[in-house]
Amino acid sequence: MNIFLIKETNESTTHLNEEESYHCIKVLRMRSGDSIEMTDGKGVFYNGIIAEADAKSCTVTILNKEPGPGKRSYRLHIAIAPTKNIDRFEWFLEKATEIGIDEITPLICHRSERKEVKIERLNKVIISAMKQSLKAYLPRLNHTKSLADLVTLHTSSQKFICSCDAPKNSLLKNHYNKGNDTILLIGPEGDFTPEEILSAETYAFMQISLGESRLRTETAGIVACNTVSLLNS
Repeated sequence: MNIFLIKETNESTTHLNEEESYHCIKVLRMRSGDSIEMTDGKGVFYNGIIAEADAKSCTVTILNKEPGPGKRSYRLHIAIAPTKNIDRFEWFLEKATEIGIDEITPLICHRSERKEVKIERLNKVIISAMKQSLKAYLPRLNHTKSLADLVTLHTSSQKFICSCDAPKNSLLKNHYNKGNDTILLIGPEGDFTPEEILSAETYAFMQISLGESRLRTETAGIVACNTVSLLNS
């Protein structure tokens, strides 16, 4: 099943953007009169019929719409240091989207190996993962932000900073309360510095552990995301 992302609709019609139109008409070779499935990335699925098979701006007549699955009782934001190998960071984005996440911020830390990312490219990875896993909600990808700036801004009811040196009794699963808005900070391969952890704790972030194993950054992100998902199931 192929699903397409749309940005705006009225009661009866919508248009695919140029990229989605090209994929629909040139790659999949769909034609006028073909049935098409769409989502607005905000929780709604649409069924329609292609009215004008234009490879740059495909027009679709909307037949019906319905709420998509995946509405969660909690909100999860993970701020995570981009990996030196960008493929590993893209893997995290893909899998976190499949599991379920609301917001992602590339986090720049003292030991970061990568300080710049291409947001447009990363958004494409997230959109592709959303469509492939038939999700109706598109996670928000923020621009990069320094740890110093990020910790001063967030008012989530639960705020955690994941650290390799956190006490063994500080496992995320033992301190997370389901159903709450949560932000989790995950550092680079060399972990957060002691000064960064202290700074986060000053702003009410709790230092937690993801287990005894020393995890790669992208693996830690997936473990955190999946732990929160399981605890809310």
